[in-house]
Amino acid sequence: MDNFDAALASETSRRRFLRRTALGTAGLAAAPALAQQLVDLKLPGGNAERPMTSAFPGKGSMILQRIHPPLLETPMDVFDKSVFTPNDQFFVRWHWADIPTSIDVESFRLNVFGHVNRPLSISLAQLLRLPRVEMAAVNQCSGNSRGLVQPRVAGAQWGNGAMGNAKWLGVRLRDVLDLAGVKAGAVQVRFGALDQPVVADAPDFEKALDIDHARDGEVMIAFGMNGEQLPLLNGFPCRLIVPGWYSTYWVKMLNAIEVLPGLDDQYWMAKAYKIPATPGANVAPGAKDFPTVPINRMIPRSWMTSLPDGQAIAYEASIPVGGIAMGGDCGVAKVDVSSDGGRTWYKTTLGVDEGRYSFRRWDGRVPLRRGPNPIMVRCWNTNGVAQPMKPIWNPGGFMRGNIETTTIIAA
Repeated sequence: MDNFDAALASETSRRRFLRRTALGTAGLAAAPALAQQLVDLKLPGGNAERPMTSAFPGKGSMILQRIHPPLLETPMDVFDKSVFTPNDQFFVRWHWADIPTSIDVESFRLNVFGHVNRPLSISLAQLLRLPRVEMAAVNQCSGNSRGLVQPRVAGAQWGNGAMGNAKWLGVRLRDVLDLAGVKAGAVQVRFGALDQPVVADAPDFEKALDIDHARDGEVMIAFGMNGEQLPLLNGFPCRLIVPGWYSTYWVKMLNAIEVLPGLDDQYWMAKAYKIPATPGANVAPGAKDFPTVPINRMIPRSWMTSLPDGQAIAYEASIPVGGIAMGGDCGVAKVDVSSDGGRTWYKTTLGVDEGRYSFRRWDGRVPLRRGPNPIMVRCWNTNGVAQPMKPIWNPGGFMRGNIETTTIIAA
């Protein structure tokens, strides 16, 4: 990150960087007009076509889910190229549309306050001087694949691309909390950001972690992503990294850390992103009045990425297949594939282990028959948890993790 440090020291570099990362209103407004093509996400509830666009600053070709606030989905073919998702095609999800269009890296401060001995106002330069850590971790939206849920539920109708994997560079949250001196009796840590609500009296986007989780040495404040500065749309100048947990906790444009002597009872923890307190967060469609808890740890998932769903190919007795898997809150243990609806399963070979929170490549081979071939992928994580055959349902469309099927037509 030498280039990042140099930018802080140079006024000319600072101005050049701000021009490069500015998120102009004109650019957002132009996004639909600059759509390159339509992509069919094949959502079972219909209305599945989305425009592809490269109109957002710092981003390449992305699936446009929403303009205000920006919701950009990563095309599935991107995940076949590497287990690390390139920054310019890393998914984007914001809750509020009032996002700063530029950041002054010299005046920016990260404020640490609340139930601490020494409230802090940390500059970006000071943050960069703390001991650094790097970790590979998947960032996945709680509602990734919501568009595949049946019966359909409200919310962004994502395909499978509301996720990405990166090497995050930053500092331990624990080290920052230690500088402030957490007082005895601290219960949670709440995190705030620079984006703002666009309607009066709407709640600022804030999330909280239990104090022991916040201090576990894995939760990070990141300023680097895949060897580069964080893109503005992915949280520049710094964001929270909560490995193994859904991205609602990965607060972008982080500027406030508040240590609390009690539980966070505000909207984004008390009411939003709640899941049924049932096995697998599963309830019957239409169910109401069930107990809930805040969404938390991710679960194992896997996808075939070597061929898209519906692809027609020349018949062969067998074909190579490959894709990615994630263990959720731990590593990937094994991945199996099937081409006969799950009656017969074949072992795959796992690629390089980039860390327990990272995507992991898998490759295998399956036999074909003429006509449709439903190719299924199943991951087991290192805690012994396997993907179930049947999908769950809950009214938030959260935590989909069942075995996914990619149908290939052999003729």
